[in-house]
Amino acid sequence: MNMSIISLDKEYVAGTYGRFPVELISGKGSIITDVNGKEYIDMGSGIGVTAFGFGDEAWIAATTAQLGKLQHTSNLYYTEPCALLAQALCEKTGLKKVFFGNSGAEANECAIKVARKYSAEKKGPEYSTIITLINSFHGRTLTTLAATGQDHFHKLFQPLTPGFTHVPANDAAALEAAVTEGKIAGIMLECVQGEGGVLPLTAEFVAAAAKLCANHDIPLIIDEVQTGNGRTGSLYSYMQFGITPDIVTTAKGLGGGLPIGACLMGEKVQNVLGPGDHGSTYGGNPVCCAGALSVINRLDDAFLQEVQAKSAYVFSALNNARGVESVAGMGLMIGIKTVKPAKDVVNACMERGVLCLTAKDKVRLLPALNIPMEDLKQAVAVIKSVCAE
Repeated sequence: MNMSIISLDKEYVAGTYGRFPVELISGKGSIITDVNGKEYIDMGSGIGVTAFGFGDEAWIAATTAQLGKLQHTSNLYYTEPCALLAQALCEKTGLKKVFFGNSGAEANECAIKVARKYSAEKKGPEYSTIITLINSFHGRTLTTLAATGQDHFHKLFQPLTPGFTHVPANDAAALEAAVTEGKIAGIMLECVQGEGGVLPLTAEFVAAAAKLCANHDIPLIIDEVQTGNGRTGSLYSYMQFGITPDIVTTAKGLGGGLPIGACLMGEKVQNVLGPGDHGSTYGGNPVCCAGALSVINRLDDAFLQEVQAKSAYVFSALNNARGVESVAGMGLMIGIKTVKPAKDVVNACMERGVLCLTAKDKVRLLPALNIPMEDLKQAVAVIKSVCAE
């Protein structure tokens, strides 16, 4: 452990993170190495970001080639990576337009602006309320905190942006009541509540939400920041629910390690934003877009079937294992309710060379989508051993 780096961090970096006492210096594939030479199997992928692991050759080639040409230009000009990535996202989803930002929170901010502008123009400015779910998580800006349906995130930062209401997940009656009683500009859902504990919504509830939106001309927003880009075994999680959203937000795994967020807009809302309505200095950055294009173009059906197979292995291995109460999630977005406190399990796994995450009271797994089965099996064996002790 390099104490000088840890000391420097504590001295000069804002204390917003409860870091583990580990300094990571390099990685290849799903193996990451600390400053002392200890190797770990990475089951967190930077909270779902490094979709193809560390040192991915295709991603490195794409980003470095673009670095040698043009690392940035403002959005006053056109660049090829931005246009090609937007084309790929629209062709793979059937949506029509893309706004690029730098993060999931920015993508969700854009979605909220689109929904509110659409509803204000169609119905009147009083139609401004966005419905989200209790236990949801949509970001850490003041507006996306307001959208987040978890009170403990709200306490220190009042007043939050007004215009949000939260209903229980999987309660179609409560959702319908909120729609009929309010002036609603949009409904925003995560098909799997990630930070809320890796909890999938029911197909019936998602279908009911889509029907309400269609019947009341309300934009349906699906937050795919964590669930998207192959994470749940389909390109986007909503595709497993048989719905077509009006707005889809995504980030994290899209960039493969560089910061990029995207707000995809369907036919209903594709022309809502005009010149000057929104913007981002770094949005559509050519290097980030080049990296994202290398990621998105590899998420074909054959690859996604491999993700599903790896998911099935993890669920089979951990369901009914000693010390495991339940396993939930979709694809390689998995939450494990353990008898031991989740933090204790994570710490013990780290000591044995496996890096995991937590979500609420669960151990959370978000490995690289291409993690080799050998590494996956070894990591799962460690997790099972720790849980059984």
